[in-house]
Amino acid sequence: MPLPSVPVRRLTRAVRNALPLALIGIAPVTLAQGDTTALDALVVTDTALKVEAPLVETPRPASVVEREELEERNVQSLDETFRYRAGVLSGMYGADNDTDWFKVRGFDQSTYQDGLRIYREGYYQWLPEPYGIERVELLKGPASILYGEAPPGGVINVISKRPTDDPKGQIQVQAGNREHRQVALDSSGELTEDARYRMVGLYKYREGDINKTENERYYVAPSFEFDIGERTQLTVLASFQKDDAVPTNSFKTKYGTVENTPYGKIDPETNLGEPGYDQNNREQAAIGYELRHDFNDTWTFEQKARYNRLDLDLRSSYAFFMVDDRRVDRGIVYRDGRTRSWTIDNHLIGNFYTERTENTLLIGIDYQNLGTNGKELPVANEYPFGQPLDVFDPVYGNYAPVDPSLLITRDIDKQQTGVYIQDQLRIDDRWILLGSARYDHSETDNLDVTNDELRQADVEEVTWSAGLMYLASNGVSPYISYSESFEPQTQTDENGQLYDPITGKQYEAGFKYAPRNLDGYITAAVFDISQENSLVTAPGGGGVQIQAGERESRGFELEGVAYLTPQLQMLAAYTYTDSETKDKANNTESHVPLIPRHMASAWLDYTLANLAPGLKVGGGARYVGESKDGDTVVKSYTVFDVMASYDIDEHWSTQLNINNVADKEYIAGCDYWCYYGESRSIIGSVSYNW
Repeated sequence: MPLPSVPVRRLTRAVRNALPLALIGIAPVTLAQGDTTALDALVVTDTALKVEAPLVETPRPASVVEREELEERNVQSLDETFRYRAGVLSGMYGADNDTDWFKVRGFDQSTYQDGLRIYREGYYQWLPEPYGIERVELLKGPASILYGEAPPGGVINVISKRPTDDPKGQIQVQAGNREHRQVALDSSGELTEDARYRMVGLYKYREGDINKTENERYYVAPSFEFDIGERTQLTVLASFQKDDAVPTNSFKTKYGTVENTPYGKIDPETNLGEPGYDQNNREQAAIGYELRHDFNDTWTFEQKARYNRLDLDLRSSYAFFMVDDRRVDRGIVYRDGRTRSWTIDNHLIGNFYTERTENTLLIGIDYQNLGTNGKELPVANEYPFGQPLDVFDPVYGNYAPVDPSLLITRDIDKQQTGVYIQDQLRIDDRWILLGSARYDHSETDNLDVTNDELRQADVEEVTWSAGLMYLASNGVSPYISYSESFEPQTQTDENGQLYDPITGKQYEAGFKYAPRNLDGYITAAVFDISQENSLVTAPGGGGVQIQAGERESRGFELEGVAYLTPQLQMLAAYTYTDSETKDKANNTESHVPLIPRHMASAWLDYTLANLAPGLKVGGGARYVGESKDGDTVVKSYTVFDVMASYDIDEHWSTQLNINNVADKEYIAGCDYWCYYGESRSIIGSVSYNW
């Protein structure tokens, strides 16, 4: 029996919420009160195709982490989200409180929220608050076809919490080690018959993994949803977040971490910055909307728009290199400025049906505009900062504040307009054909106002994507796909000419399996991503940069999410990645730093419905294999996480999460510097739900 043909876009909200398993041909499991719920991660994703589609019917590599899992693992930062998914490396720079770190299939990725880009340029990092997230979706590999200029790693799309039809809410209090404390509120319901609201708010404080570091956060996110007639819906989303921090700067030298010394190892908690001077104060605010109008049963128009503003005051000193066998020289990063961005995406979706076919056509145009203005310390003036510091017995205070006369004012304006078309054709409920094309025009002006130096990039690029999938009657769906990416460059060569964009392309083959006797899915894929036109130093010295670099990442991924019984859920993932970089000018080749060849993870949770109603226990293991930085070998490591939750009654619940249970000390990665992995985290929660 073929998978059912369901025009997802025509489903009402209530029906959509009730069909997660029917969409992939799995009979949902009927559960007793207190048992775990049916698996929602199989429902739909609109990140992979910009139209809602079941994951197992999408000939592109994608993963979804739903709200239930975010709560169960008590995710505290975005880069914790995909710890138990294939293809994603996180935490390779240790526990950081001023950004989220990912590598997807060996490359960087771009971050979106509600389908619109979050600009994370340089040190101006927009940080989504996990408590305000409904789910997180991941599209792996080059994604310029739908999202414009981007690295070839992929796209992470954060979906915000939004109003619900039924009244619901939560008050939550948390406490834990490193002085963790958090109070949060989430309330949603109807305002009128045609209007709904949601209010999410949070206060959080926690000290960092490194001595004398901390972060205090205030967050509020109101949203409203309006039914404007029977065919039009408007959702308004806003947020404000304020972070006051002493940055967790985890840069440490190889000497004293992976390399032995006569004095032992550098303590993972040692701060090699200047905690009395360092600061990272950030305010970020956003307001936007999503508009949807159904013209008829065939055509739907969707528009998403958002304005973001981020103000940053950053001083972050860091270890540079050892000057003798005990002391390290330091540098400092200084930023005092703001970014603002406008993003808008408009598209038409057409659904056409014949006796044998189902056709979904997507036609769109989007626009992105980023402006950055602020003072900064040029790289040439970052070093040295203060007196050398004893890495084994640091004494702080021997520094002079940054001289304002050394600062320059920089003004960056970046604009991108894209036009795209995509067609997904389904034939006889067996074949899915996907084809898409996009044209982008990107302009960047990078002005050093102080020295009146302007760098410009004006790029036009066409990208393509294609996919083919077969829906077999036994639930196995093999597929092949191809996609492209590009990244404009603002630097110029020795003749003053702009460098060409860095381009990427991916070939992939795999299968997705949704067995009818199991509430879950399995995906497997082999991939080959290549990146061209990266900069390397020309032979003969002089520091001249030429575009003779290539990078390739080949690998295999296996991922499964399933309820083995109505009470027992399993997440499992394995990733093999062979990531190499080539310098064709100097005829050299090396393994990419930080990227391990092998990663694996598994998580099990069990609801003790019969023995102890309301009690759930879970645990997982995360293995990251050996990586290399030149001749430096970073050993593999495995850490374990556990959780337990108990529903006292229909309103009250408690939960305990412990990550890195054994408090294992390990090096997460090296890339010139080396970084200790996150230490043990213990957080207890008490929630009142209604």
